[in-house]
Amino acid sequence: MGFAMNVLDTLAVLFAFTIGILVLVALVIFVLDRLQAEDAIRRNYPVIGRFRHLFSTLGEFFRQYFFAMDREELPFNRAQREWVKRAGEGKGNTVAFGSTRSLNVIGTPIFANAAFPPLDDQFASSEPLVIGPDTRTPYLAPSFFNVSGMSYGAISKPAVQALSRGAKEASIWLNTGEGGLSPFHLEGGCDVVFQIGTAKYGVRDGQGGMSDDKLRNAAAHESVRMFELKLAQGAKPGKGGILPGAKVTAEIAEIRGIPEGGDSLSPNRHLEIDDWGDLLDFVARMREVTGKPVGIKTVVGTEAGVQGLFDEIKARGAASAPDFITIDGGEGGTGAAPMPLIDLVGMSIREALPLVVDMRNRAGLKDRVRIIASGKLVNPGDLAWALAAGADFVTSARGFMFSLGCIQALKCNKNTCPTGITTHDPRFQKGLVVEDKYKRVARYAKSLIKEVETIAHSVGVTEPRQLRRHHVRLMQDNGRSALMSDLYPTAQPSSVSTK
Repeated sequence: MGFAMNVLDTLAVLFAFTIGILVLVALVIFVLDRLQAEDAIRRNYPVIGRFRHLFSTLGEFFRQYFFAMDREELPFNRAQREWVKRAGEGKGNTVAFGSTRSLNVIGTPIFANAAFPPLDDQFASSEPLVIGPDTRTPYLAPSFFNVSGMSYGAISKPAVQALSRGAKEASIWLNTGEGGLSPFHLEGGCDVVFQIGTAKYGVRDGQGGMSDDKLRNAAAHESVRMFELKLAQGAKPGKGGILPGAKVTAEIAEIRGIPEGGDSLSPNRHLEIDDWGDLLDFVARMREVTGKPVGIKTVVGTEAGVQGLFDEIKARGAASAPDFITIDGGEGGTGAAPMPLIDLVGMSIREALPLVVDMRNRAGLKDRVRIIASGKLVNPGDLAWALAAGADFVTSARGFMFSLGCIQALKCNKNTCPTGITTHDPRFQKGLVVEDKYKRVARYAKSLIKEVETIAHSVGVTEPRQLRRHHVRLMQDNGRSALMSDLYPTAQPSSVSTK
């Protein structure tokens, strides 16, 4: 009995002590909140006002997992993410009962099924497509779906390793992003597209310009199949790459040729390029040095702005054209960008892609210049629409991030990504097991390609690159759908010099 009383007395003392500590802490916080001048809510409502920040932070979590419907979330909803997750896991992607997608939203693509589609044994896979046929080393690209640019720096070492190995297994290419070519891009043995941004990371000279010797050394890697000169990306047109100093490790600094620990800020455009003529000169220089296909990546702002490129090509001849043009939509993603640019600048891929395809076709460059579509294209319907609109290839970054396990935590710019994809903190990186994730990358790519083939079969063609605009209907504001071929009539080619 005495022992029990002693225990109770001890617990009572501990409880009173704990309450005292909590009261003391609350009093200290009360005084600090009253005295601080930065937050009006905490100043007027000490202690209690702190819950506002807590609930605001938790609100993002609760909306994502409990309150938002499957098709409501942005930038990617639960239905989109779950499709990628199941595809990456190799699980069946069949669903029951009926679609949860509203087909009345303006712009929704509806594929026009054929009355008598090809039989199953009449089905075929897409043939490889040549890029840069006139270069010394043309690229025979095996897949219409590939990995878009994600820099080593913006994403982690294990993420790059998993993408490289997964891309090899799926026979697709991997774009390096503007952070330069790392050993981890090469170690998987996949085809690599070396992207060169405005800071020329990986090929820069002492003054920040392009070094022909470094460019030549990069091209010496057999895995490096093409070079992409990045003018702009969808999430931040007119703004260069932004890599916070916390993510600039010694290894990344060495690869990029910049100081360790400092913010990696690229110029907002290439200093050597003032107009379309300068651009074509620069492309020609890169093609001569590397002997490999060279293209550009840009974002459409106005029709007149891009038309100038094709006018310049027409004046010089088809041989002066870039070997491919990557069109990134204003809805494209990034690790870090100002909100006004993410939200408000750049034409959507849904509008820009048909526009540029028609410009190219009118210029008579359909077989000379390949069009690559990029920007929030992660599911089979997205790819099928892009191919029908006229794209030769489609690339995705965030789709492959989801296949790696991305949960859309929106922490890409803070080095605290909980899945290890966009962080260089070993604590978080250990969650990304390359041996498992590369298989998910490959399965996602293969599953998506297979389901695009299913859509193509349904509309009456034997393989995806036969999709045309008359195979797609787009929902209009009057509640009726219209053929994309009527809304965007296919442009007829004009003559262009081949000099």
